[in-house]
Amino acid sequence: MAGPPRCELCGARPAPRPCPRCRRARYCDASHQSTDWSSIQGRLCALPGPARPGPRPGQRGGLSAEQLPGTQKAMVEVASSTARGFLREGKALEALPAALQALRGTARLFGWSSLQLVPIHLLLAEASMGTGNLRQASKYLSEAEWIILQSSDCGAALRARLHRGLGLFSAAQGKLDQALYHLANDVYLSTSAFGTNSIEVSEGYFHMANIFLRQNKMDVANSLYTEVTALWHSRLLSSLRERRRRLRARPAPFADGEEEPEEGLTEAQQEEATRVLQALLGVWEQQQHPQETVQVLHSLAMLHFLGMDLPKAREVGMKAFDLAKELPQQESLETIGHLLELINASSSHTK
Repeated sequence: MAGPPRCELCGARPAPRPCPRCRRARYCDASHQSTDWSSIQGRLCALPGPARPGPRPGQRGGLSAEQLPGTQKAMVEVASSTARGFLREGKALEALPAALQALRGTARLFGWSSLQLVPIHLLLAEASMGTGNLRQASKYLSEAEWIILQSSDCGAALRARLHRGLGLFSAAQGKLDQALYHLANDVYLSTSAFGTNSIEVSEGYFHMANIFLRQNKMDVANSLYTEVTALWHSRLLSSLRERRRRLRARPAPFADGEEEPEEGLTEAQQEEATRVLQALLGVWEQQQHPQETVQVLHSLAMLHFLGMDLPKAREVGMKAFDLAKELPQQESLETIGHLLELINASSSHTK
């Protein structure tokens, strides 16, 4: 016989307080209700259908067998994307309730031993580390590792993400050699999954460089930072060429009612690029490496242009152009100049 309902947020205490909107979610007190609403419950209540199994007040039954999987998948998608968004914004505490909702929903769909749970466990581990709760982070990482060890068909990409999580956890513990071991595995597995020149590989390099910097091994750190700079610069150049190709194929690229073309970078990748490139800019400016600084500024200008922030793209592009003119070798001037021309042309179309 089922016991009394437990709190939607903590899962530990009886939950006499129902959500006033959906009447499904229940909470142990007003504080947990407010926290869950701010993180994810408000979004779930806004979904077009019921977001959780079970009957609404006044209904004779819950969701049908046909309705439940689609509804649960919608809930999981909203919850996991919300959690990732909070983490990208540096709001680890707000990410936890959303990630917990994603975990429960994914378990209802696939079971508690499914590989689909691994990314959610890694989300929860990252959020727990962000709040300083390393013990809880260790628990989620152990769950993810156990699932992968029990699976015979886990791909390299997912195993790379596990090693990245373990590496960052070891770094948070101050176990830097262990962190480098896991991050090296991340790079190896990401290379197997995505190729040597992928931006997915660059994330492992970036975290390794940060650890070598902590160890005061500047030569190694700088070589990795250089690799990350080059990988993002190459990827953004490729996206820019695709943008220019599409613009040439369309007579009125910015006409009203037309959608902007896809550039191959997701919103999450754009945010990751901004975070990493800003960090690299600080590294190269502090060490007074003008050539690498120009490359990062050029990358940021391309990123702003692809995001259609034309004033910012022009501002950063001009900084790159002016600094490139001071370099002994000025081969980057022409490429940056072409970008500025494209920015100016795009600005004239939008006026």
